[in-house]
Amino acid sequence: MAELKDIDAAAERLDGAREFLHIAEKSTQLEALDEQVSEPGFWDDPEKAAEVSRQASNIRSTLTDFEAASTLLDDCRTALDLATDDPSFAEEADQNLKRLEAMLDQFEIESWFDGRFDEGDCIININPGSGGLEAQDWTDMLYRMYTRYCEQKGWKVHVLDLARGAEMVGLERASFQVEGHFAYGMLRSEVGVHRLVRISPTDLKARRHTTFAAVEVVPVLPDSVEVEIKDSDLNIDVYRSSGHGGQGVNTTDSAVRITHIPTGIVVTCQNERSQLQNKEWAMRVLRSKLYELEEQKRAEEMATLTGGKMANAFGSQIRNYVLYPYQLVKDLRSEWESNNPDAFLGGEIEDCILAYHRWHTAQQ
Repeated sequence: MAELKDIDAAAERLDGAREFLHIAEKSTQLEALDEQVSEPGFWDDPEKAAEVSRQASNIRSTLTDFEAASTLLDDCRTALDLATDDPSFAEEADQNLKRLEAMLDQFEIESWFDGRFDEGDCIININPGSGGLEAQDWTDMLYRMYTRYCEQKGWKVHVLDLARGAEMVGLERASFQVEGHFAYGMLRSEVGVHRLVRISPTDLKARRHTTFAAVEVVPVLPDSVEVEIKDSDLNIDVYRSSGHGGQGVNTTDSAVRITHIPTGIVVTCQNERSQLQNKEWAMRVLRSKLYELEEQKRAEEMATLTGGKMANAFGSQIRNYVLYPYQLVKDLRSEWESNNPDAFLGGEIEDCILAYHRWHTAQQ
């Protein structure tokens, strides 16, 4: 049952949230962005307008949530005061306090994400390791796990490339964009190698197999971020799509494969109906990958100068999923674990993601 000391503690947490969420600064930023939106000719540049609108929407969402939390705090105090004369208000105070504490927890989680692109969208690429059909099936399982998680979060998923594996089992690769507030900040926890141990359904002798898949997460870059890409550095191929975009996709050479010759990065997109749309999406992914590559180089150079050591996150194993001979999912960084891999693979991964970020924040 809610008590005055609990409400006072929540009020103190809310004051702290006002500071680390930079509520005053965000209010000023929103006013400036709204002024831009109201300027004549604002929509003449659709891409810039969309970016400004997205920024304003994210800030407005934070301010609205903070205002709602402030209102809940007032409601808690009022209900507790009324409960002195009418005990039925005690339950209302308790319910409001629980809702407030849940909002405060979310504010504190968001405070972990102070990276340049943490609030924005991201692109996830999943590729199987060696292992043939088993690795392809594992890639498909991870794809379904992440898309189900995004559905639970209310985030939008835009498929860029899904290539079915040999004998129509699993996926040779998967690439999709996730659109949601703090999508990149949350999902960058998933970068690395994921290891599966189970009795393979593709093995007629029902033997235990260990297989791997690599997950890459890159931010969707706003147009204001410049990434130099020379036309002479690109090799662009078009081919017939094998995706699920509809009859028109499957009967024309609409799929696009772009190879960045200096780095060897290859990006494919085949989900859109037109070749032009697929090329635009592929270039968007390439920009993000090249930006991340340069950021990684800078980080490694800084680590060398300071005597530090940088882990190769994309090439390192981060999590084990054991389905046989016992049931266990374990994150090798945060030490978080669960004995319910079925629920985890069904998209219930938020506790693990938060455990990683809690661990990561403590390391800084």
